[in-house]
Amino acid sequence: MGDEKQVVPHSVGTNRPKLKAPANAADCHIHIYDSRFPQIPSRSPVANAAVADYRLLQKRNGTTRVVVVQPRNHATHNQVTLDAIAQMGANARGIAVLHPTITDAELKQLDAGGIRGIRFSLGDPATAVVSLDMVEPLAKRIAPLGWHVQLHWPGDMIAGNAAMLARLPCSIVIDHMGRFPPAVGTAHPAWKVILGLIDKGRTWVKLGGAYLNTEIGPPGYADATRVAQAFVKAAPQRLVWGSDWPHPSEKGQADDALLFDLLAQWAPDETTRTRILVANPEALYGFDKSA
Repeated sequence: MGDEKQVVPHSVGTNRPKLKAPANAADCHIHIYDSRFPQIPSRSPVANAAVADYRLLQKRNGTTRVVVVQPRNHATHNQVTLDAIAQMGANARGIAVLHPTITDAELKQLDAGGIRGIRFSLGDPATAVVSLDMVEPLAKRIAPLGWHVQLHWPGDMIAGNAAMLARLPCSIVIDHMGRFPPAVGTAHPAWKVILGLIDKGRTWVKLGGAYLNTEIGPPGYADATRVAQAFVKAAPQRLVWGSDWPHPSEKGQADDALLFDLLAQWAPDETTRTRILVANPEALYGFDKSA
């Protein structure tokens, strides 16, 4: 079965990963692009990456649970993410993108639809659809729902806003391993900021996006691997993993089997990998507990 081929849109290669996913493994970071829903007119439309396409990736890598993250092209039109969650059912959760004008009634509707957090992708002001001054007001709004803020920020922004992050009233999820400059890695000041937030018991880190954290590149992504291994050593109880399919920030197409197999290097211990893929997502996103 491991040698079977599986063609997946937006993914290069057809081989399955060598690493076998445990039961109830979660892919905690994907995006759905669907032309049935509005995209920002000023941005180039992204080719469809629909639920049916993503299910082919699940067949390829063996994951069964998923967290759908609202993509920037769809801005705050979260219907695309809600629709994807509805299609995938109890094994799906979502992360929305919101503005402070959201009403309490709308927040409750999003919660009922499977949304469990909101994302702030602020690395590139030219493409951002939210802003830094929205973080605290929205964090206060979502805290009663038990949601978290998910931060796709470069390391410099994390370090420069350490005081604000420490006073947020909700949990925090750090995207793509903190986006440290590859040549600096964990010597960057953001590393200690993130570990300090983890020590307070309410911050998580997403492993993944190796191609966003490298100057070396595939197949080993050695610089990104060093950062991932450091997180696994420091805080395995606060890590989840995501494929980042359909890889909107990758200049070429990524090999999803290779990316999944990186976990064998990042977390060589099977018990730790299972925690990252199963138990931690259950705690963070509220998936049903595995037997």
